[in-house]
Amino acid sequence: MSTKRVLVTGSSRGIGRAIALRLATDGWQVAIHFNEHRGDADKVASLLGDKLGGVYEANLSEVLHAAKLVERVCKDGPLHAVVNNAGVYLTMDFAGATDEAFKTAYNRCMTVNFESPAWIVRSACKHFLEHGGGKVVNVCSRVGHRGEPGAAFYSASKAALLNLTRALAVEHAAKNIQHFAIAPGWVETAMAREGMGDRLPEILAGIPLGRMATPEDCAAAVSFLLREETSYLSGNVIDINGASYIR
Repeated sequence: MSTKRVLVTGSSRGIGRAIALRLATDGWQVAIHFNEHRGDADKVASLLGDKLGGVYEANLSEVLHAAKLVERVCKDGPLHAVVNNAGVYLTMDFAGATDEAFKTAYNRCMTVNFESPAWIVRSACKHFLEHGGGKVVNVCSRVGHRGEPGAAFYSASKAALLNLTRALAVEHAAKNIQHFAIAPGWVETAMAREGMGDRLPEILAGIPLGRMATPEDCAAAVSFLLREETSYLSGNVIDINGASYIR
């Protein structure tokens, strides 16, 4: 495992940080990605030590930057897996928002949460096809299954990413490229705290396990999916929501 390298997008904080650290303990060389939080990325890089597989900056609100990210990573060495974690959560009154706010929310959610991940997966799969295979894990969301009021475009973007995962799992099954997703509910991150406002009691009341997930809960699921023992799996989505939504 020590010779294998994985790219984790949005790995300077939150879920991505936990995934990067967990995969390093599993033996992966971890290439970390950040946009705005260079200081946090440097801290993660320091924690990874000799398991660091590179540090890459890219603004995923620009599709062109996403398309080039994997190319930059692969120039520095082989790549065996990608974890698409970077994302944005935006709320909006669908009918009541101004046209400008409507367009802004649509463009940002769809670009960062779906279009850029799609380009990253495409670039990675081109590399995998040339090197005997690989794995992709997309960090999606419970709301991609069930929707959430006030977050229509976030829900739509995550649903699109979920179905891209399933479609590519079938398309690439015979080519030794596996596609997976995790679908967390509420997770204890800065993005979640910004999105929940004063709704914490309501949120916890809707989670039978009585707590939100931790970033480490999500990292454990990604760790499982990237193991060699999962070679017969593809297209699987692991729900991480404390039994708050069961499909």
